[in-house]
Amino acid sequence: MALLGNDVAYLTKLPANLLGESALSTLRKFGVDTSKVLRGGNRLGIYFFEKGASVRSSNVVYDRAGSAFAEAKSTEFDWDTLFQDVDYFYFSGITPAISSELEHIVTTACAYCKAHNIPVVCDMNYRGKMWSPDKAQQVMSKLMDYVSICIANDEDFEATLGIKAFDGDMSRGIDQIDAFKAGMLAVTKKYPGCKVVASVLRNIHSVEESQWMGLMLKDGQFYESIRYNMHVMEGVAAGDAFGAGLMHSLLHDSATQEWIEFAIAASVLKLTVSGDLNLVQESEIRAVMKKGGGASLNR
Repeated sequence: MALLGNDVAYLTKLPANLLGESALSTLRKFGVDTSKVLRGGNRLGIYFFEKGASVRSSNVVYDRAGSAFAEAKSTEFDWDTLFQDVDYFYFSGITPAISSELEHIVTTACAYCKAHNIPVVCDMNYRGKMWSPDKAQQVMSKLMDYVSICIANDEDFEATLGIKAFDGDMSRGIDQIDAFKAGMLAVTKKYPGCKVVASVLRNIHSVEESQWMGLMLKDGQFYESIRYNMHVMEGVAAGDAFGAGLMHSLLHDSATQEWIEFAIAASVLKLTVSGDLNLVQESEIRAVMKKGGGASLNR
């Protein structure tokens, strides 16, 4: 979002050592405000990514136990200061999965936002290696009472909200678009404060070959993007790129159809970039939108 010209601040806790400084420097290098980042603790949480190929899936191993963020305490977060001049609060479902204390911290942050009319955006981001569907539903169903914009992909609907929208067959996600639409409607019915639900739909045939499209429900109307036929370089952080693209369009008062077109274009562009960060400019995203990126233009 910062690379797209938005004023973005990041909230976390990093150790006061060279690894923490390296993380801060990376954020600062790309224009992210780090003034709200807490310091302390002994280590930086990390993960290991094994890149898949063909029929062998990619794999992730988390190493977060004992990290500065995992051991953060709610008393460290002064919401009056942290939320000063903040227009939106965006959090990931991964965060409350890290620890019971972070579950409490996210809940208090959302409650503060509701009390001060700050819209809350949540990327559900279910991770089975971090918690069970039962625990995720117990926590996320409460947090959804605060959420204005929800991003849910694939298994997120059922695993985090107990709402069926996808049968688990990644080779035919787009083919299940009607089920996704029904799931989105169920979300807004169950959580009337949620005004927007957005998803990435995929038909994944192998690690490298897949089709991608975006779907969004806003104010009772569905919006569908074009479909992109992708040869994937590295399938990391495309969901984060989708969320950033969606927020960028929202913040710049774009036409509603452009929200989903811009978001999915940013997402598929990330599939061509190695690493966690979508190192692209807005002009590159718009160029992909214009030419379709090898897309099938059938809606």
